Amino acid sequence: MTVNNPHITVVIPVYGCLAALVELVRRLQVVLGSITPDYEIIMVNDASPDDSWKAIGFLANQDYRVKGIRFSRNFGQHHAITAGLDHANGDWVVVMDCDLQDQPEEIVRLYEKGQEGYDVVFARRANRIDSHLKRFSSKVFYKIFDYLTEQESDPAVANFGIYRNTVIESIRQMRESVRSFPLFVRWLGFPSASIDVEHAARHAGKSSYNFSKLLHLAVNSIMAQSNRPLRISIKFGFVMAFSSILSGAWHILRYYTEGVSVEGWTSVFVSIWFIGGLMFMNLGFLGLYIGRTYDETKRRPIYVIRDYYNLPLSKDISS
Repeated sequence: MTVNNPHITVVIPVYGCLAALVELVRRLQVVLGSITPDYEIIMVNDASPDDSWKAIGFLANQDYRVKGIRFSRNFGQHHAITAGLDHANGDWVVVMDCDLQDQPEEIVRLYEKGQEGYDVVFARRANRIDSHLKRFSSKVFYKIFDYLTEQESDPAVANFGIYRNTVIESIRQMRESVRSFPLFVRWLGFPSASIDVEHAARHAGKSSYNFSKLLHLAVNSIMAQSNRPLRISIKFGFVMAFSSILSGAWHILRYYTEGVSVEGWTSVFVSIWFIGGLMFMNLGFLGLYIGRTYDETKRRPIYVIRDYYNLPLSKDISS
């Protein structure tokens, strides 16, 4: 590497965006070529149901700097990002989506900002192309998510950004089975900045993330990043116990001083059902954490690779 000719890697998880791939690579070649001739584009096919792998093969045959990884099955977006990072050789690594909502032309500005001394430069979507309901629900979700994970995040920031190799090397050492690339980056704490970028409309198709997938990802991320839900349930248990003691003492005091007896079974049944529900909820939290620990002890590979394009078969560090 030289200052004028850095080696840049672009990592792209691919799922359901066949129609965008050729245009994406064409624009990346123009943009990256304006920065350095020394670049590579790693496209990770997360068992996409369309012909994305054929398109990646076509692009790889046209340009040796376009490289492909094909999973044996669908492992998820963040696992695909991990595979790309594991095979990245760049001094700087760009992570972006495949649907052209992350515009390749913004990479120049991200790289220039990184030259100011930052190890991480996030792309902040200034004009997010989503419905008002989705933007509102996303804002509420991230408020709750930040509280439970004890981290500060920005709903306008996703995976798109540029990362110095030292950051990527640190992420490679994080081999948890539950993956969340943005959370890993923020946890590492390297000097970071963000720039506002244009968020384009999706080139074709629709997002593969539905509500159930987003909820599953959120629960996994919370459980993997923090034990705060357990601490909240413990505190709530203490509050309930203390409240019940005060309530019992109050009724006993009124019985002996005023002769007022506690009437009706409704309050008893409601209390039993309420406390029972809390107990089951707390057991559920505990079970999830135990389950996560069990999954980690299996030591299974984070991903399994079926095939490559323009990459050595021997370089498989998926565990």
